[in-house]
Amino acid sequence: MTINPVGLYVHIPFCQKKCLYCDFYSFSADEQTREVYVKELLKRFDEYSEKYGCKADTLYIGGGTPSLLSPSQIERLVKKAKDLFLTDDAEITVEANPHSSLPEFLRAAAFAGVNRMSFGLQSSNEKELAFLGRSSTPKELENAVKSAYSAGIENVSADVMLGLQNQTKQSLGETVDFALSLGVKHVSAYILKLEENTPLYKMRKSLSLPDDDETAELYLYLCDKLTSNNTLQYEISNFAVRGYESRHNLKYWRDEEYLGIGASAHSFMNGKRFYFPRDIKAFLGGCSPVDDGEGGGEEEYIMLKLRLSEGISFSEFEKRFSHPFDEIKKEKARFLKTKGLVDIDESHISLTRAGFLVSNSLICEFI
Repeated sequence: MTINPVGLYVHIPFCQKKCLYCDFYSFSADEQTREVYVKELLKRFDEYSEKYGCKADTLYIGGGTPSLLSPSQIERLVKKAKDLFLTDDAEITVEANPHSSLPEFLRAAAFAGVNRMSFGLQSSNEKELAFLGRSSTPKELENAVKSAYSAGIENVSADVMLGLQNQTKQSLGETVDFALSLGVKHVSAYILKLEENTPLYKMRKSLSLPDDDETAELYLYLCDKLTSNNTLQYEISNFAVRGYESRHNLKYWRDEEYLGIGASAHSFMNGKRFYFPRDIKAFLGGCSPVDDGEGGGEEEYIMLKLRLSEGISFSEFEKRFSHPFDEIKKEKARFLKTKGLVDIDESHISLTRAGFLVSNSLICEFI
């Protein structure tokens, strides 16, 4: 049985409409399907509680669009999680998109104990939203955020995308300004990636996307703009007002344990990784998770920790793996420091902002 509190992730695979770039497991479903799915989630809560006997200090309900659940369904999920897993100080996050019944959903979520919301903004530019296949407008998102505040949820995050067709520094800056004007405490900024089996991937030859250098300029511009507004970078793609970093997502990047429940949800417990298939019928049929091998090794730890601005503490590394950080790796880091890509001193190693732009290549140097 694990000792430290874990993270608890619940996947809600329902969407009103699939966005053109999205490769997450999601689809439209009727009310009956959503109710059957919620009942199965509650059943799996009981099974996992009995099997692992662990506490969780974060709950993240993601999707899909979890806010498509009814007020009763979100209350039942959060209450069950609190009864079986959650500590009194748990961070409880729910993802949401604007829709007509959102204010009622948010009131129910806040009443149940949800204290953090994550909204999919992506852009405040209507042409960019149309390119992504997003159906919500900036005004609808503004109203959604205000509804969260009215419900008593003041910890709000917004997703932003860059590297979009015809995106400029000006349009990206307007999106950032719009997000900050709403008073959000956290921004997740993702570079568009064309995933296979998505409509945008199939259209890729006809698209006019920024090249690598142009995307790098957009990324650095966004980093500078957010940082100058006291929204500090703590991970390659994540920025927060100090004290509002996502506690749940930090568990992933610090290679800590978490339980995932729901179709396509992944877990890391007791040194093992496993996941549920991307198949709601299998999940509703009581399928067991699929083994995904060992987890928590040195290479995995290095790969994940170097995504964080805090990087790797040599003393923490030695405590975890019972031997010092490799001197050859330190020598590589000292060389990369001369290129402005890595910071290293006697106590830690981390990537610089320029290093984040080529993080995949740099991480390969250390694993």
